[in-house]
Amino acid sequence: MTTMLDRTRLALTQQPIVDMHTHCYPPSFGHSGVGGGDGMLLWGIDQLLTYHYLVAEVYRVVPATELPYDTFFAMTTREQADHIWRHLFIERTPISEACRGVITTLGALGLDPNERSLDSLRSWFEARDANTYVDTVMETSGVESITMTNAVFDDEERSLWLEKGDALKDPRFEAVLRIDPLLQDWPSASAKLGAWGYGVSEELTPRTIAEAKRFITDWLTRMDAIYVAMSLPPGFRYPDPSNPTADRIIAEILMPVLADHGLPWAMMIGSRRHVNPALGQAGDMVGKADVQAVVNLCRDFPRNRFLVTMLSRENQHELCVAARKFGNLMVFGCWWFLNNPSIIEEMTRERFELLGTTVIPQHSDARVLDQLIYKWSHSREIIARCLATQYEQLDDTGYRVTDEHIGADAERLMRGNFRSFITAEQPVEA
Repeated sequence: MTTMLDRTRLALTQQPIVDMHTHCYPPSFGHSGVGGGDGMLLWGIDQLLTYHYLVAEVYRVVPATELPYDTFFAMTTREQADHIWRHLFIERTPISEACRGVITTLGALGLDPNERSLDSLRSWFEARDANTYVDTVMETSGVESITMTNAVFDDEERSLWLEKGDALKDPRFEAVLRIDPLLQDWPSASAKLGAWGYGVSEELTPRTIAEAKRFITDWLTRMDAIYVAMSLPPGFRYPDPSNPTADRIIAEILMPVLADHGLPWAMMIGSRRHVNPALGQAGDMVGKADVQAVVNLCRDFPRNRFLVTMLSRENQHELCVAARKFGNLMVFGCWWFLNNPSIIEEMTRERFELLGTTVIPQHSDARVLDQLIYKWSHSREIIARCLATQYEQLDDTGYRVTDEHIGADAERLMRGNFRSFITAEQPVEA
């Protein structure tokens, strides 16, 4: 007999996904495959194994007293991968979510997850062409569109856009304008804008405001960006009496530009950077954020739309309740340290119970292309279980849940809610 979970799992498996936040790029940005390289598209077994989650995890096994951080980071990508493979996959059982993800990915690609040597795995990946491999990963993961993160204040990426322009664009990928320094370090950001030909000063004069708006507009247009994103620390506040400059940048620059372009602001709040700076990208942590800042923004700027995810588990219930009050707030994803099955299940059930199907339950946040496979495989199964539970409870009341209901909900959750939210002409008023 076909169960409700079977029906729900089938609908979600058949539903193409729009991955609304990743750090993946098309081959036109250059690519780093087996053994490393200089490109922005990361893929292949060595990149999977040197993902920063696994770098942090291997230091639980081989401490810095045995392998100093600077020694590890001076190693080649291949050498780092060999070290991680040996200590986390050969000498120990790879039960963590980050380790299991590598195993899931290998199996889904038709490779033997019990392989003990990296040589044969590397040979398989070395035989792939980066461009066609993007198609392979998208087909295997069920993802029909990958949303990039395009940091204009990153010199490497900005140079690529100025040099190659439209030649960077790939119909499989969509751009997002990332502009964290505007709020987090306005003195440095304004100096850079000035050097790039915009008539700005550190003081927020009328000319500076107009030129900062021009800067955002220019880059939204150049990239064809579908929203603006910022990663923000746990201490982010709005309004913030200690940082009136940031308040003015939001109110007088960012909100008007986004309203004029009809685009949302995606806020990823709660990352505490570099608590262990010697670990590099792996040295960040989580902090509890202030949901009231999001409430204030949604209330004060009803013409604007806000995509919000928070990094602390303790913020999730309050954020869901806030989303019940404001139609211009869309909760999305299980970000970073929340991307663990037990927490994903808890958050997803809570969201369905409070918000129904008016959420974006997940994004991959993948930094290595191949991670799309395991992150969506693992999350889709959890989403199916949570959704099937809601259907079973509804079924118990006498309401008949049909395959049409399930299919429509699958489309909303995996693609439709995001597409509708980023293209809405006017937010729904609370």
